[in-house]
Amino acid sequence: MKALLVIPTYNEIENIEKILQIVLEKSPILDVLVVDDNSPDGTAALVKNMMQNEPRIRLIERPRKMGLGSAYVAGFKYALSRDYDHILEMDADFSHNPDDLPRLLEAAQRYDLVIGSRYSDGVNIINWPFRRLLISYFASKYVRVITGMPIKDPTGGFKCFHRKVLETIDLDRILSDGYAFQIEMNFRAWAHGFSIKEIPIIFTERMNGVSKMNRSIVWEAAWMVWHLQLRKLLGILH
Repeated sequence: MKALLVIPTYNEIENIEKILQIVLEKSPILDVLVVDDNSPDGTAALVKNMMQNEPRIRLIERPRKMGLGSAYVAGFKYALSRDYDHILEMDADFSHNPDDLPRLLEAAQRYDLVIGSRYSDGVNIINWPFRRLLISYFASKYVRVITGMPIKDPTGGFKCFHRKVLETIDLDRILSDGYAFQIEMNFRAWAHGFSIKEIPIIFTERMNGVSKMNRSIVWEAAWMVWHLQLRKLLGILH
């Protein structure tokens, strides 16, 4: 089995070297692909320097800041053009614990999509302001009510796909680009009947750098759930 971990970056020079060193220690089957959106802080240059001594690191350099969703799509297409069996997502900022990667890969032997869930076993988030925690928690409930998906953490970005899931979903038809991308990928996997498993994780606010969350990302997610449900009902979800 071969697995590829996709990590999108924009100005993550404070985190990227350490996160790459740690994740590569977690599994010998794991390669890492950094998708960098022309970070002004030199993130890509640091990754290229690390690649000289570590053949398991790959890099896609994009010409400008193009968005989270399209970065993951670029990474997914890269994986599907090669012989990877599983494709994982993870943030670069240590909000996702690299120690959980083996747990995702182990569960992926039995399920088509494995989600590292902040809400499957209570609320497991550290260092978030109470207001942000409430917004995230009730947004997850909102998504479940509108879409009917049996997923407690539909917006989480720590997950593992079997390649057949990404081969089935038409990646060129993905509609969203912010955090709604996570909702959309889950919804499409669920609508196609793939097996989904949530495993509990502890999510920690980023160690360094600046969060990419903003109001437009939240609004995109709010209307996207209605759009996806309508397309499913009309039979035009690919």
